[in-house]
Amino acid sequence: MWLPAPEGQHDGAAAGATDRPTPTADVSVRLPGADAPFPRALALWRRVEQVFDRAFGVRANPLRQLGALGFLAFWLLAISGIWLYAVFDTAAAGAYASIEALSRQPASVGGLMRSLHRYATDALVLFTTLHLLREALLGRWRGFRRFSWWTGVALLPLLAVSAVGGFWLNWDRLGQYSAIATAEWLDLIPLLAQPLARNFLGTGAVSDRLFSLFVFVHLGAPLLLLFALWFHVQRITAAAVFPDRRLGLGTLGTLLLLSLVQPVRGQGAADLAEAPKQMALDWFVLALHPLADAWGGPAAWGVVTVAMATLVLPPLWPTRRSQRPPVAVVDAANCNGCRRCFADCPYAAITMAPHPSGRRGREIAVVDADLGAGCGICAGACPSSTPFRSGEALHTGIDMPQLPVGALRRRMREGVAALSGSRPIVAFTCAEGADAAVLAADDVLVLPLLCAAQLPPSFVEYALRDGAAGVLVASCQDTGCAYRLGARWTQERLAGAREPHLRAQVPAERVMLVPADPGQAQALGEALLALRRILAQIKD
Repeated sequence: MWLPAPEGQHDGAAAGATDRPTPTADVSVRLPGADAPFPRALALWRRVEQVFDRAFGVRANPLRQLGALGFLAFWLLAISGIWLYAVFDTAAAGAYASIEALSRQPASVGGLMRSLHRYATDALVLFTTLHLLREALLGRWRGFRRFSWWTGVALLPLLAVSAVGGFWLNWDRLGQYSAIATAEWLDLIPLLAQPLARNFLGTGAVSDRLFSLFVFVHLGAPLLLLFALWFHVQRITAAAVFPDRRLGLGTLGTLLLLSLVQPVRGQGAADLAEAPKQMALDWFVLALHPLADAWGGPAAWGVVTVAMATLVLPPLWPTRRSQRPPVAVVDAANCNGCRRCFADCPYAAITMAPHPSGRRGREIAVVDADLGAGCGICAGACPSSTPFRSGEALHTGIDMPQLPVGALRRRMREGVAALSGSRPIVAFTCAEGADAAVLAADDVLVLPLLCAAQLPPSFVEYALRDGAAGVLVASCQDTGCAYRLGARWTQERLAGAREPHLRAQVPAERVMLVPADPGQAQALGEALLALRRILAQIKD
């Protein structure tokens, strides 16, 4: 039986819990970033996230898919930008007229594309900023996430150049203001041979040569941005470059509706003989210009420098060796080269190499310690991680040194034997998910895992055969997994859609999966009560 977590639940105690200690397996090693650097801010973010869960549902919560929404905004920019370029007059004298012709018919395809292009730009800036904020609150700049953090920070200047440069091509008064303000700001760099602002000193139109540079910047920067986005996700398996369908369609519909209700219009043709006044500023993209006007160019450079340093330097902060999570260890004698761990690793930390046995065509998994997250998802994928193997010692092809599969089997055996009650329950919980203390009871054995996907599905069947009446598996939400894919792989394995899978003969009514993020412990308590009610109705 599959029980979705009640959305937006808060911590609470489960009815039926007792004060007596429960046999548990201790997971003492945690991911360095698991302890958030800004716990109060993160708690506030999660409360807001849960409000959005109730409003949109977990799968369609925009705060849970900010990276994918950023990609969606980029695709919309690419599509609308290609259409606009096809009708755009690249000459300085005709640029404004070609764009203004689209603005006069806001409900036409051209008018919609023009407005959609602007609003998608604002959306990309917004989604990127919120995505950066969320990752920072979670402390995801350290260890194996360092590469993704730095490549993400490198996207910001490219995004800024791409977005600001688009205003120049309109060549209205706002574009004139932005181009001149940018030139004056860049002229503060002592390396430039000649000041850029001199291109705007005349009272006539800007030269076609300069305008061609504008076009080159606005086309070249997005191409570099696309390459940087590809590079950004290189160490991420199954990167989400599209959001959930409902969320994607809802976002597109919102942007189109905004384009119809509040179409983007030009602000009058640029005129170098007159300084632009009373403009409708796009604060999402052009906020730096009024900052430089108010504080001066050097102060604006100082703000940008401090901001970039604040983002670039944290991954360089020293981390104690004891804080680094042990990564998976491969046992050559038990690794058959099946590639399941290679396919399931969420951070591409596993590669395949020729097996040291020298047998032709046989491979072995190789773990890159610098990329490994220490999540144990690979151990849960290994076909040799089955508790049904004979022998007191259980050796697997790939395993976690801080919580090996053999130790998990031993603790489960000992814990089940110590349980009281006629219908004991084994609860496999995620150390990164909701607080499992709510499950404490005389008849419940709580076995915390590094990640729910560390659990080989065969352990569920083994627990039922070893005396448990039911099994509860607690994971993070699919869109909130600390290790990205752990919740998804867990659900697919237990549903028989991914190898290794739970065998069909296991009674489905005795197994319950409940996704619950930190702050949703009440969902675990409610799931435990629901499982108890189901087990009470089953005749032995």
